[in-house]
Amino acid sequence: MTGSSRLLIIGGLALAAFGMLYGLHYAVFVEHQTLDQMGGSLAQAFQSAAGRHPEQAHAALYSYAEAKYDYVRQVDAHSHWIGLAMIMIVLGVLFGRVNFSESFRQAIALSLLVGSAVFPLSVILQTYHHGATILKALAVASSGLVILAMAATAWGFARLRPN
Repeated sequence: MTGSSRLLIIGGLALAAFGMLYGLHYAVFVEHQTLDQMGGSLAQAFQSAAGRHPEQAHAALYSYAEAKYDYVRQVDAHSHWIGLAMIMIVLGVLFGRVNFSESFRQAIALSLLVGSAVFPLSVILQTYHHGATILKALAVASSGLVILAMAATAWGFARLRPN
């Protein structure tokens, strides 16, 4: 097994374990409170609207939107960690067939690992710092790193081996 394959498999296993542990933590300690807040905010919005209190209804809808923003990002982030980890593990098994030098395969594997770890993390951090441009840029850059690494891998699979 090559170093790049080992990096993908071990990195993928570690990332999958981290994603699952993060998801477990979120489900046990945070998710139910967030869902309660979302439901309560919607109920308050409908009660306020029915009572003809538009300012209160708007405030309750805003509270719902904030909770929903956090909830979606938390769930998406942990599922992206796990999904990207599974892709890394599968690629790790087949990575010896990528027709590049081992040093280039290691660079691709490292790019895939870094991008797969940083992208969901930058999304989660956005829930704590809404509108932080640096976190948005980090999410875009790290997802771009994953895309480039996957494109390079596909190119390496498609390249003909020299005779």
